[in-house]
Amino acid sequence: MLKKVSRTLALIFLPFIGSLLIRFLYYTNKKVFHAPKKITDESIIFACWHGELLMLPYLYKHYRKTPHAKVLISSHFDGDLISRTIKYFGLGTLAGSTNRNAARVLIQAIKTIKEGYDIGITPDGPKGPRHEVADGIIVMAQKAGAKIVLVEIKPTKFWQLNSWDKFIIPKPFGVLHYYASSELDVSSMELNVAREVIQKGLLAHE
Repeated sequence: MLKKVSRTLALIFLPFIGSLLIRFLYYTNKKVFHAPKKITDESIIFACWHGELLMLPYLYKHYRKTPHAKVLISSHFDGDLISRTIKYFGLGTLAGSTNRNAARVLIQAIKTIKEGYDIGITPDGPKGPRHEVADGIIVMAQKAGAKIVLVEIKPTKFWQLNSWDKFIIPKPFGVLHYYASSELDVSSMELNVAREVIQKGLLAHE
């Protein structure tokens, strides 16, 4: 009972606090965008590693002044916290995982892309292995006919959690380097080739 109450309170208060923290960290850092000035108006899949997810909303905002995106979030307590937090940035969510209930989630994501939404996804989420690309993003892009933008977020000052994804939290008063690739078309690639291209692209600035 106590655990249920504490989780309910966490879901009420932590997302708002988290959104304030993200804004504080963003605005107290200098930002440098190493990215194409424009991308297509068509639906795009934005991909970044799970450990670099925290500051992703501002890369998206760099390209889309009016948010029209859903982020693929796993359906558990941590996922609920993330889902409620990113709503403060105008982003929706798709609940599920390309590891569990993969077919249902992929069908839902493909439909969402065809409805005109952008999709945010962590190819090594929700539980790893870290920096290994699951096939879901490739199948999604190929079936929906969508291109992929690979995103890396590299703060010069940060805390790194001792979690499976080595989650990164920028410290204030540093520099946030945002790297975004040009639009990647994997429509004609074999799975293993596309997987390698995405992995190398997301590790380009390690």
